[in-house]
Amino acid sequence: MTTQTTPQTLRLAIIVGSVRGGRFGPVVARWVAAQAQGHGGFDIDVIDLAEEDLPLELPAESPLAAGESYPRPPEMAQLTERLAAADAFLIVTPEYNHSYPASLKAAIDWHFLQWQAKPVAFVSYGGMSGGRHAVLHLENVLIELHAVPVRTGLSFPMYWQNFGEDGQPTDPMSFEFAKAMFAQLAWWGDALRTARDRVPYVA
Repeated sequence: MTTQTTPQTLRLAIIVGSVRGGRFGPVVARWVAAQAQGHGGFDIDVIDLAEEDLPLELPAESPLAAGESYPRPPEMAQLTERLAAADAFLIVTPEYNHSYPASLKAAIDWHFLQWQAKPVAFVSYGGMSGGRHAVLHLENVLIELHAVPVRTGLSFPMYWQNFGEDGQPTDPMSFEFAKAMFAQLAWWGDALRTARDRVPYVA
């Protein structure tokens, strides 16, 4: 007889990547957070990078060499703690010039251990491509940092036409894709947390 155990609730950090004026990101993030809440397996922390101090000038020492002693500005301490506490990430990103915002790159580059051996899903929005160029670039960067991008994500091409005034996507399949994405994120989140608890990850 096989005994099945119920996974513990995962700490999910939803990162709002855009900081520009008039941004649409918070609308997408609110909808995504509601879908994550409906999944039932996540404790959700929405991290809006527009509310964070993210200097573009990095210290001379790399975070890989310095580990936890990496010299971050004191005002970044709470962001670092929130990233470290997460079991999984979901990044909400627009596409700027076929890539993702500088705010996201700064948040990523200021950290290293916080991303390791944790799954990352993506919800993108933009013009014809729906932000997929941004996601492809993010996947390459986060793999370098030993994070684990999941296969299923969401993209919203021509987002201004595909969200209603109520902040909901007009395509009902968006809700089904969100369910599939969160199912994968929960599976990987639980598997990787179990592995990290059993054996410390070595980069």
